[in-house]
Amino acid sequence: MTVNSMTAFASDTLGGAFGELTCELRTVNHRFLDLGIRLPDELRALESDVRSRIGDRLARGKVDCSLRLRPNADPTGALTVNRPLAQSLVAAARDVAPDAVLNALDLLRWPGVLETRTVDPAELRQAALTLLDKVLRRLQDAREREGAALRDVCLARCLAANAQVEALRVKVPEIIARLRERLAQRSVELAPDLDESRLHQECALLAQKLDVDEELDRLALHLQEAERVLRQGGAIGRRLDFLLQEMHREANTIGSKSAHVDSTGASLELKVLVEQMREQVQNIE
Repeated sequence: MTVNSMTAFASDTLGGAFGELTCELRTVNHRFLDLGIRLPDELRALESDVRSRIGDRLARGKVDCSLRLRPNADPTGALTVNRPLAQSLVAAARDVAPDAVLNALDLLRWPGVLETRTVDPAELRQAALTLLDKVLRRLQDAREREGAALRDVCLARCLAANAQVEALRVKVPEIIARLRERLAQRSVELAPDLDESRLHQECALLAQKLDVDEELDRLALHLQEAERVLRQGGAIGRRLDFLLQEMHREANTIGSKSAHVDSTGASLELKVLVEQMREQVQNIE
């Protein structure tokens, strides 16, 4: 399955006996599927079908759908007269008032005397749905293209974050060993009579406080799951957002336990990478 962006635009036009139909679809990011539909009066009855077709193809996003109709105009400017009706009206008028002077303009104003070409409603509705399907396919293609780019960006950030995790994992034992040495030196300087067992106890407590192995393990698992979800595709935006919240929490904990410039720098870099991914994930369906 593909990864889809929630940001896209597509439009197209279809002509026929009814005139010219134009369909536009715009989508931006949103927590849920939010549809805004604008239809001409001739197509009001299609709103339910339009909502259903969009809902079948899109899972999330704020969607603005617009259908506009421009009826055909007679290029000759000719008018069609219902002659049988006009003749019937003339005959009726002369029967009532034989000497009356008939006004042609008054006659033409009578309802039904001047005829306009009518559009087959079924033909118009079918054309509108056909056009909508075509524009929806274009919109999906655009969302897929941008979604593929977003996936690549997020995968690259996952790779960089994994590198930070593994580098810090290697450095943690060395960092703790150095801190133990510093603590031992300070204890000799400040408390030369300090019991050695007490010193070992204090070193063990310090090592436990600064140990971030659990946070690194959880962070690595979250990154692994994020990569799996990105490669799986589909409607994954909410799941990724949750994973990124957990990653940010672990990176914060690593920073709070930091007692060395290397672990502080790794924590900051991890938070930057997580935030960069979160900005991209906001646009993933």
